[in-house]
Amino acid sequence: MSSRPISDYALLGNCRSAALVSSDGSIDWWCAPRFDSAAVFSRILDERAGHFRISPTGSFSTQRRYLNRSLVLETTMTSATGTIRLTDALAIGPHETGHQIGLASPAVILRRICCDAGEVEVEIDLSPRPEYGLIAPLAERCDGGVVIYGGADVLLLSIDVPIATISNGTVRARFTLRAGQERYVALERSSTSDLRPRAWRRREILRRLEHTLRGWQTWSGLHQSYQGAYDAQVRHGGRVLQALTYAPTGSIVAAPTTSLAETPGGTRNWDYRYAWIRDASLTMNALWTAACPDEAHRYFGWLANSAAGDLRGRDLQIVFGVGGERDLSERELGHLQGWRDSRPVRVGNDAWRQRQIDVYGELVGAAFRFRDQLNRFDPSTRAFVIEAIERAVEVWPESDCGIWEVRDKPQHFVHSKLMCWQALEAGIALAAELGVTERVDRWTRSRDQISAAIRANGWSEKKGCYTQAFDSDELDASVLLMIVSGFLAPDDPRASATVRAIASELGENGLVRRYAKDGIEGEEGAFVICSFWLAEAQAIVGDIDGAQKTFEHTAGHANDVGLLAEEIDIATGELLGNFPQAFSHVGLINAATAIDNVIRR
Repeated sequence: MSSRPISDYALLGNCRSAALVSSDGSIDWWCAPRFDSAAVFSRILDERAGHFRISPTGSFSTQRRYLNRSLVLETTMTSATGTIRLTDALAIGPHETGHQIGLASPAVILRRICCDAGEVEVEIDLSPRPEYGLIAPLAERCDGGVVIYGGADVLLLSIDVPIATISNGTVRARFTLRAGQERYVALERSSTSDLRPRAWRRREILRRLEHTLRGWQTWSGLHQSYQGAYDAQVRHGGRVLQALTYAPTGSIVAAPTTSLAETPGGTRNWDYRYAWIRDASLTMNALWTAACPDEAHRYFGWLANSAAGDLRGRDLQIVFGVGGERDLSERELGHLQGWRDSRPVRVGNDAWRQRQIDVYGELVGAAFRFRDQLNRFDPSTRAFVIEAIERAVEVWPESDCGIWEVRDKPQHFVHSKLMCWQALEAGIALAAELGVTERVDRWTRSRDQISAAIRANGWSEKKGCYTQAFDSDELDASVLLMIVSGFLAPDDPRASATVRAIASELGENGLVRRYAKDGIEGEEGAFVICSFWLAEAQAIVGDIDGAQKTFEHTAGHANDVGLLAEEIDIATGELLGNFPQAFSHVGLINAATAIDNVIRR
């Protein structure tokens, strides 16, 4: 099993796939050419499942950072004899300028080793195990490197130092660098049908690495203009969201990993390498702030195209593959031990089969962001938005599995009703742009019916707040979105009461659980976005000191390179769950924006 802390990893991305690099220079996770492709390195889930390490021999200390306005990682390693800097990146395409990263990015890891002081003995240990560790590949030398064959994958290692050994598909090299010297390594993944085994020379690796750095910096300069509260964290969060974007379609994965446990040793292990409709409206707001309208526009285009179809009498699917795939059938990888013995390890996600009626509000809420640009969408897309609003009218009285995708019996979740209300509220505002003003009266009646039902059945006199489901006393942090969405006015006493109740009953050690219990065995940590929802709601109701305290405490759990996982262990502060989590960075961005709006009043 793998036991390294999740927080020990940094993200590499090129808007097509992602890799995770540990603090000791080991790439322990890489799926290529897409986020949801079978992993070439899976050591984060099993020590035997492949890695690619570059580090000094013997003991050393590390410091790391992302180079300015980029996701190019620099790790400084200091041993008893000297210091080296390891620079890592996933290459972006040779003709991509930063306006749009990832449309033509190759599946190539770029690595540079520079000696800054003294002399350091360095070891390279490449042990690929394609298909999540199932394949021990074959390797053979070629001019300038090594070609590695295994299943559908071919890997080409380009390296400018002598190779010491090749054995059982593992390549090792050991060499000494002195101050001022540097070496270059590239690892390219391709299919068996299209690889031309020609190693990259060091000049080409350096050129591609410099181009990748400039590409990220150009993207940041063109697309990131936010200046306000917590601006460095907001802009970094925007780059994380960009890295988790699948450029060919505009979709955004929930996280680039699978089965990083919510409970160490438990079974809450899910595959998050897909794109959820649920995240839509909140992600749109975050993209608008931390990236630019172009990114948000492409994301909405993907939403509409993936979900397009006749909704009459049918539910909208809640999650899709990054290319718009619908069948995400779940299976278990029994040969992997899992992170900290957390099993099963899953690929695929059966949430695609679930019913969630909140998705209509999130989809139409995303469209509302584009109310001034709806003429940019084709007639079929506008017709689809209208169908989504009509579907909300039909289904709002019905039960579902809710935002948290409970694998228990369906309920009348307050958040689900709230999102149907949002679909109607946004639909009424969009009616003129959609050309359906004749439907406004009927949509208004439905909106008001939903509002009355929530106010009558979602409020608990016993708890003195809004709760998880109709006629329930169980609390759920998702009801904070009643305030964020505008359903509850900031000066409504029930808004402040709900904020206080969530903070008191679901809060612990300054963090917030999403609910008290569900139908799945085992405990879970604090859900990061719920803590940011609390900060956002506190800001909206006027508790700016509380909002800043909640924000700063939650954001303070990010690792040394500013990345957040899905959850935080309340007792220890350890990051848990899939990593890095898009929703957590979306929550950070939106909470910072809410706080900034209050400060600027």
